[in-house]
Amino acid sequence: MHGVRRARETREVRTARRERERAMLSTYLALTDDILSRKKNKDWSRDAFDLTTQLLSTHPSVTNPEFYTVWNYRRHILTNGIFPRSSPEEIKELLNDDLAMTAKVLKVHPKVYWIWNHRRWCLEHIPDSPDYANNQAWRRSAWERELFIVEKMLDADSRNFLAWDYRRYVLASMPVRRSEKAEIAYTTKKIEANFSNFSAWHQRTKVLSSLWASGEVDRTLSLHKEFELVQNAMFTLPEDQSAWLYHRWLIGSGDNKAILEREINLIQTLLDEQPDSKWCMESLVTYKRLLLDNHLPTGSQEKTTAINQCRTLLGQLEEIDPMRRQRYWEMGAQLKV
Repeated sequence: MHGVRRARETREVRTARRERERAMLSTYLALTDDILSRKKNKDWSRDAFDLTTQLLSTHPSVTNPEFYTVWNYRRHILTNGIFPRSSPEEIKELLNDDLAMTAKVLKVHPKVYWIWNHRRWCLEHIPDSPDYANNQAWRRSAWERELFIVEKMLDADSRNFLAWDYRRYVLASMPVRRSEKAEIAYTTKKIEANFSNFSAWHQRTKVLSSLWASGEVDRTLSLHKEFELVQNAMFTLPEDQSAWLYHRWLIGSGDNKAILEREINLIQTLLDEQPDSKWCMESLVTYKRLLLDNHLPTGSQEKTTAINQCRTLLGQLEEIDPMRRQRYWEMGAQLKV
């Protein structure tokens, strides 16, 4: 008897859920049809704007922030219908409202491209201040607030690559540029909190390249610190690829034989502790091949030894990583005394 009652209740729950889903779909389709019809008719009214707000962020059951066509329509409404009738102060307030709205949506949908794109658009359309003398502060406050928000997003998810990309955009666009040394400190904090944060390592390559190119930081001196940082990560999480890829960026084309040999010896030490480490083996092969190409004379005993070591490592990689067996075989076939 109880089983029959439970079965009936389950059917009733399923039926109620299907009815709710049908009602939500009907509401969504009606709202979408209304918005797209208005778009087709070039309706730049405030009513149309409010409907896009419902669909993109506030409707309790049918919000869809991935509808990029509606984001585009929203921007057309602003530029064609609302901005022409607004003062610079009112335009700035409208854009601030959109930035606040998208910040809320990002908390739920942090990896939707269109939301980040709309924030860029808002920032790029902040008008000049009516008070020319105050124009710098007018813009600066908006961009500094944006950097604060993106840092909050990265506090919530430090590996959100969209947030990191957006951070680079904000840093490059700020009216008063932030020190690149400060950005190095920021990436250090993120990396030390999580060595597998690939986006933070990638950001570090961008900033260091700029600092080295400008001469603001001595490349030789800073490389020593960078190797220390990445070696700590490699020994802590030898199975994670993030630090290994950064290490390869530091090695570069392997022009410096002393650094190359030092890092090979260090990785061999780690491999002795972690004999099944795929990344240790792959890196040793990569760096020994750089030695072969750049520093070991043809026909030398050193070259023969390095080739044999590479072939041994590639054979081990074929065993522990069979999905890439053909790749390792081809790498071995390319080795020539």
